[in-house]
Amino acid sequence: MLQTILEKLEGLGLSLPAAAEPKGNYLPYSISGNTLSLSGTLPLNADGQLIAGRVGGDLSIEDGYEAARWCVLNALAYTRVSTNDFKGFDRILHLDGFVNGVDGFTDAPKVINGASDLLVSLFGDQGRHTRVALSSNGLPLNAAVETRMLVVLK
Repeated sequence: MLQTILEKLEGLGLSLPAAAEPKGNYLPYSISGNTLSLSGTLPLNADGQLIAGRVGGDLSIEDGYEAARWCVLNALAYTRVSTNDFKGFDRILHLDGFVNGVDGFTDAPKVINGASDLLVSLFGDQGRHTRVALSSNGLPLNAAVETRMLVVLK
């Protein structure tokens, strides 16, 4: 499965980053039974730079969409580590998406589609998930987006 995911990412002009060290006193992921719970991930791009700002203000919906994709890529880096290169992966169960939007921003679902679309592109039906897409007036480090995922393991 890993080779297929890497090939699909390459076809999209993307790659899977290395799993970053946590920035605080928390676990990047935990496993209970057959559920992998991933902590919130921020949009660190290929250069390790945080995509920051408020969507609907200094960032467009398209910028937010791209930031949501980077959140998922960073979450998948932890998924790769925790599932032995996706050998223990079954499916994406749930995605929470938080958008750092300007006051009154109501297009959070359009932004979080960046994460959902990428998951379905990579995993097909195993990437379809339930989700929450919310707008907030602030996220850690002024990140544009933060996502959290639940994954079902084999």
